[in-house]
Amino acid sequence: MGSWFLVLGAPIAPMPRRTKGQGPRAKDQGPQGGAHMHVYDGRTRVLSRVVLSAALFAAGTATAQPPTPQAKPADKAPAARDLEAAVDRLGDLDYEIRTDASSLVRRAPAEKTVPMLTNAARSHKDGYVRFRALVLLAGLNDPKSRDLMAAVLTDENDRLREVAYRYFEEHPDPALAPRFVAALKKETSEFVRPPLTRALAAHGGDPTVQATLKREVMSGQDYFRSGVIEALGDHKAAYALPELLKIAQLEGPLQDDAVLALGRIGDKRALDTFARLQRTAPREQQPAIAAAICMLGVNCQSHQSFLAETLRFASKEVGFQPLLRATADSLAELAITDHTEALQLLFETVVPTRDPVRAPLVLAVGSVALRNPQTVLGYLSQAKQAAGSIDVLREAFDMLEEDYAEERFYATVRRTFWSSPESSAERKTAQTLIGALEF
Repeated sequence: MGSWFLVLGAPIAPMPRRTKGQGPRAKDQGPQGGAHMHVYDGRTRVLSRVVLSAALFAAGTATAQPPTPQAKPADKAPAARDLEAAVDRLGDLDYEIRTDASSLVRRAPAEKTVPMLTNAARSHKDGYVRFRALVLLAGLNDPKSRDLMAAVLTDENDRLREVAYRYFEEHPDPALAPRFVAALKKETSEFVRPPLTRALAAHGGDPTVQATLKREVMSGQDYFRSGVIEALGDHKAAYALPELLKIAQLEGPLQDDAVLALGRIGDKRALDTFARLQRTAPREQQPAIAAAICMLGVNCQSHQSFLAETLRFASKEVGFQPLLRATADSLAELAITDHTEALQLLFETVVPTRDPVRAPLVLAVGSVALRNPQTVLGYLSQAKQAAGSIDVLREAFDMLEEDYAEERFYATVRRTFWSSPESSAERKTAQTLIGALEF
């Protein structure tokens, strides 16, 4: 890699070499494991519950979803008692059994599954079954689910509250905004508070919501503040620009989050701050700054070239794992905002790699898939050799426990299958994904 960094297109002095770091993997523990298992490493919360809520933007529509395409079109729909048994198995301790149960439910006609899932989510004796039933309902996008989602906002099962807040981020209801503001004052669950924050951000036209989020982003624990920052960026909350600019100028774990949020908001008043940071910030923060400037539409080609060069360097040289993670994250942010060349670079880099280089790249690709599934589907439909890329997606999903976001991804794939011409590349890709990801 060259020994320079871009300041809005101009070279500056090199940064000092950093030491190597490693990132852990998190796998689905099922109902018997911890309530939530995630991947964290410094500022790299690639697919935390906060980040993955953004899958809502690309995945959802208000119309009900058709069932998953059958592997064998001639197969008969499952009997009612088989569906009831499958719903009960959604909480089985065996991963394969509960996964097969989810697949069976998805492939059944919605007119049969929606009532069963609604009853299970409302009153099943197994709390994990209630959670999984509610997630599957969200994937079906049945409009009648709205009342149930509103009802579980006060349920003592925190998994249900989490799903409900994600739902109302995707389906904003201004009448609920005061209720969300009140809930934020007493919600203490570390798994529920971030999606509650995102639901609030989706109602950012409300002055009380704006005041609440501006206060939350400047105080409290860094974990929760990080969630507020990302929510403000994803929902283009220009009203919080002064607060985000202040955070972006402070060294610490929230600096990159604020920089990327400012990039997503798209206000060029952030450019002066970005230029100063490129002169002073450490090497690992330069990729986020470059991505943010590109998102503002300034010298994008130069900054993408910088990110590509940095990725090649960090993926080949020993001792630059933090820089690799930062660059992969930043490219993912660009890909999520429809810069398909960034997605292509991630796929082309990750397919032939092995750990420890592979893991952060796989997670970056996974974040794009769950936050902007349509862009990933479009890329895979045009790729000459998509098999390796689909393997990467399967690996990313295996490393994560992000039920709601993955279900929304599945919903997008199903919708693409049924809406595409029978012989089209899009339909073939969707069918391949359904088989490879076993949903």
